[in-house]
Amino acid sequence: MKIGLVGFAGSGKTTVFNAMTGMHVPVGFGGEIRLGAVRVPDARIDALSRIFSPKKTIYAEITFCDIPGEHGAEKKGLSRRSLQQIRDQEALCLVLRDFANPALEGEPDPLADLEAFHAECVLADLEIVERRLDRGRKEKANPLEMAAFEMMKETLEAEQPIRALPQQQLHREMLRGYGLLTDRALLVALNVGEDRAGEPLPAPLAARIQALDAAALVLSAGVEAEIASLPPEDQTAFLADLGVAESALARFIRAAYGLLQLVSFFTVGPDEVRAWTIHRGTAARQAAGRIHSDLERGFIRAEVMPYEVFMKYGSEQAIRDAGKFQVEGKDFIVSDGDILNIRFNV
Repeated sequence: MKIGLVGFAGSGKTTVFNAMTGMHVPVGFGGEIRLGAVRVPDARIDALSRIFSPKKTIYAEITFCDIPGEHGAEKKGLSRRSLQQIRDQEALCLVLRDFANPALEGEPDPLADLEAFHAECVLADLEIVERRLDRGRKEKANPLEMAAFEMMKETLEAEQPIRALPQQQLHREMLRGYGLLTDRALLVALNVGEDRAGEPLPAPLAARIQALDAAALVLSAGVEAEIASLPPEDQTAFLADLGVAESALARFIRAAYGLLQLVSFFTVGPDEVRAWTIHRGTAARQAAGRIHSDLERGFIRAEVMPYEVFMKYGSEQAIRDAGKFQVEGKDFIVSDGDILNIRFNV
């Protein structure tokens, strides 16, 4: 999963990047996108690895992309280059400043910054949608595609994000390649001072984020970046002092998985225990394709052991003996925690 961190100057975006990745990227360093991959902690993978003692244990990963923006206190918007770089991300995390910064004029106003970011994304999407409609009318394009773009135009002109349109209404398979910003899943990170790290999201901001079909979390990036660089065994006590139960990364992962409707299935054996990330509702054949395209192409069946069942009985043979072993076809919907073995022939 690839998540782009975006934000206006002074928001603490790069500090959030450091808090999530444990890296030490200098703040204010311009240039190209900076990448940081982190593994997704999963106690189930830990337990399966202890049982199978594999040569490799591979966790799911999130890649954070720190997208450079405009720099300097006078810079408030996002450059065209930044907007284009945002289009390449699977999901977006908008960092909003809600802490005092002597280098910036005025008090922080995260709600106004959210509105400004949303407005820029709406205008950028509207430009693409109108251009496609103009070209489509001249070319007599697919009526279904044109209907989808007309729907998006109406949505954007009402200052609503495209992500609010349900899949069955929009048919997003027609939109691949357009990189529409307001159709990206959006997670808002409110960056507060250390003394407010344990506080909830302010109600007006929470309501607006919900109206935009987005999710949110509160963090104090500066101190959490310092904590992220500590040994894991030392982090819990420092987080408790902040009044938070878990790290910004753990909270971010939970929020992102919920927002994007992601689940994990597992493959196990003496060579490798591995987590694979898919969208909730993915069928077995498509899940097999996450492992390798040959498994999807030559799919025969999926042998399924839910994690809880496996842990209860302790082995595949015990599960078979208990009559709990599942053999499923291509349309079987994979659930979070399913252990899969794919039978295929190519």
